[in-house]
Amino acid sequence: MIQEKIDPQVISLYDDYCHGVIDRREFMRRATVLTIGGVSALSMATALLPRYAEAQTISFTDERIKATYVDYESPGGTSGQMRGYLVQPAGEGPFPPVLVIHENRGLNPYVKDVARRFAAEGFLALAPDGLSPVGGYPGNDDDGRSLQASLNPQELLQDMVNSAEFLRAHDLAGDELGVTGFCWGGAATNFLVAELGDHVRAAVPFYGSGVSAEAATNIKAAMMIQSPENDDRINAAWPEFEAALQAANVTYERHIYPGANHGFHNNSTPRYDEAAANQAWSRMIEFFNHYLD
Repeated sequence: MIQEKIDPQVISLYDDYCHGVIDRREFMRRATVLTIGGVSALSMATALLPRYAEAQTISFTDERIKATYVDYESPGGTSGQMRGYLVQPAGEGPFPPVLVIHENRGLNPYVKDVARRFAAEGFLALAPDGLSPVGGYPGNDDDGRSLQASLNPQELLQDMVNSAEFLRAHDLAGDELGVTGFCWGGAATNFLVAELGDHVRAAVPFYGSGVSAEAATNIKAAMMIQSPENDDRINAAWPEFEAALQAANVTYERHIYPGANHGFHNNSTPRYDEAAANQAWSRMIEFFNHYLD
């Protein structure tokens, strides 16, 4: 079922489900009683659940890349230890490093595929698994979301900070660090650029909440904000975030994708908007190529 056939009411329900406002059972219950054109919306709701196997674009056996898991210390984080999915391009390097931060459910197959896409473009990509201290991504988004919600939020963000520093110091990494992330990872990207100051050169948050005016004063990175048109919660907070960026003299640009929904880059569900996702990806790669060594 393509994204255009999913009713906006069901998209809104799915957004609540994705962000933990309602659980899967309640999502399905509400979809069952919701009628669209006289028909239950349950089939639409079911179509929105991710299909990761169908969404893979770069295989881990692709000859252009080399993918592996790495373990590293994470002082002040959830457990003091972290694990990440490191993907490097073929060749000797160094390569421009990009940290890829997952959504609110751990390192699922979609985000791992994004890391492989970056490596195929010539970047050294690290996708940390915030759930690694509690066993890693559990194989499904429901349990992943519950696990992530159970973690201390500040410790989890510290795990992302430590992941950025690990990547920045890696032997294969170039001198300038880039960060991107999706949903929770978009918010974490904004947090990292404020927390790490001049340790981050460029950042591309996708549909993530911003930081305070005070925190923004420490942002030294150039930023590209990726925003779907249909994302009331995040878009409502944009004027305040933009004012903070302007007051801090941050170099930034924002792109709004008409008709796109929150999560439009994730190609494992019908919220995916192929045209918007491809344009956002091209813009991001060009942006990172400009700013990163």
